[in-house]
Amino acid sequence: IFYSALYHCYVAPYIFNDVDGNYRGMDGEVHHADHNVYTVFSLWDTFRALHPLMTILEPDMTSDFIKTFLVNYQQGGKLPVWELWGNETNCMIGYHSVSVIADAYLKGIRGFDNNLALEAMMASANRNEPGLNAYRKNGFISGEDESDDVSKTLEYAYDDWCIARYAGFYGDSSVRNQYIRRAQYYKNVFDPKTG
Repeated sequence: IFYSALYHCYVAPYIFNDVDGNYRGMDGEVHHADHNVYTVFSLWDTFRALHPLMTILEPDMTSDFIKTFLVNYQQGGKLPVWELWGNETNCMIGYHSVSVIADAYLKGIRGFDNNLALEAMMASANRNEPGLNAYRKNGFISGEDESDDVSKTLEYAYDDWCIARYAGFYGDSSVRNQYIRRAQYYKNVFDPKTG
């Protein structure tokens, strides 16, 4: 059972580039990378357990995952939410690429552009989308704003905590303070008066 489960851990993400380093990017164009480019990032499914496991078993592969996230950001304007074959499906919630990046960085995995990573994390957290707009403006997402309101508020707050941790470890206290404040928005989904 253990070895079958471990085998399944390696099914995806998988290498998306050809042997010469060429791959089709989020912009539909052919690009070249000097690292393996991966695909099938079902991050809502994998950020909790698979990616932390990969930081231990496969640190070099994890670094390439993050480099792939960053080229996706450069080509598509945000970090992957649920990427499939060079396309963003947006079929799940949160921006959990930031969790993978922060976890890897805090465990000492490097080899990717730290400045670009922080830029991409913040850009993904500040996209102009209805739920995120309400989250930033009100400190939560209401049922009137969007479906999955409580789940999205909680997941965005967790991802903001990850950005704060990354920025703090990286040495950017102003970004850390901004996102640690936003990470407290999880408290706004519970009304202590009514229970």
